[in-house]
Amino acid sequence: MQTANKLLMVRPAKFAYNEQTERNNYFQTRLPIPNIHEKACEEFDNLVAVLRNNKIEVVVVQDTLEPHTPDSIFPNNWFSTHLTGELILYPMFAQNRRLERKSQVLDTIKEHFRIHKVIDLTDWENKNRFLEGTGSLVLDNNNRVVYACRSERTDDIVFEEFCTKMNFEPQLFNAYDENKEKIYHTNVMLSIGEKYAVICAESIIDNKRKTKVIETLEGAEKEVLDISFKQMSSFCANILEVRNSDNEHCLIMSEKARKAFKSEQIKKLERHCKIISSPLNIVEETGGGSSRCMIAEIFCI
Repeated sequence: MQTANKLLMVRPAKFAYNEQTERNNYFQTRLPIPNIHEKACEEFDNLVAVLRNNKIEVVVVQDTLEPHTPDSIFPNNWFSTHLTGELILYPMFAQNRRLERKSQVLDTIKEHFRIHKVIDLTDWENKNRFLEGTGSLVLDNNNRVVYACRSERTDDIVFEEFCTKMNFEPQLFNAYDENKEKIYHTNVMLSIGEKYAVICAESIIDNKRKTKVIETLEGAEKEVLDISFKQMSSFCANILEVRNSDNEHCLIMSEKARKAFKSEQIKKLERHCKIISSPLNIVEETGGGSSRCMIAEIFCI
């Protein structure tokens, strides 16, 4: 099954600009405004309320002040759950992001997910090799294909180990933003839903690889929606399809992303899902991630 019907989100204790991630996250902006933490928490709480009002089950874990984890609002990078019963722990690029693996979050996961097997990839941190969860990996669960763009945070060898252990067909490629900088996470340029995929195809400069990726998506019977660099920078690919308690398919995105989609693109997406959006401007600009990054899926088994 492609979509989850239970989500886990971490409410930050001290959201802030993360200097340890700015080296390769070009979506981050240092904002000279006061009360960033309070404003990020307001955006977080509003998104949770919108999701729950749409009958989407959300489990919220409150982060702790110590150790300080400025990016704890993005839990999907350090763990993932799978319908086959695996809990995977991932190696993180920034040292302060490794501290996000806190006991209260892990305990909450265990309360809501029946773990058959833990796959711990975090030892790769000792070799400076990283793979940041469903930031690095965009999964087509139904067809067992995983897409990833190489970066400092997405290592070939760790990616290969994931594919081998989880029995996914690899689609690995290079992707760049309009300034020819490597895209740090695959989930800012690609999103896969049940019946569609949103991709910034022009970010894949190698035409053969681009053709292969699109052919694989179309071969999986996905309607492919191509977005521009400008739309990518508005987080139009950092979106996530989930199911609510009525088994209705819902597509979560930020207000900024929704406004950046063209009307005809919105109509195509609405053929497949109900669109749910909420303002996330502070989280997006300061943290360099959007709605998809804020959500960890719990695949109940």
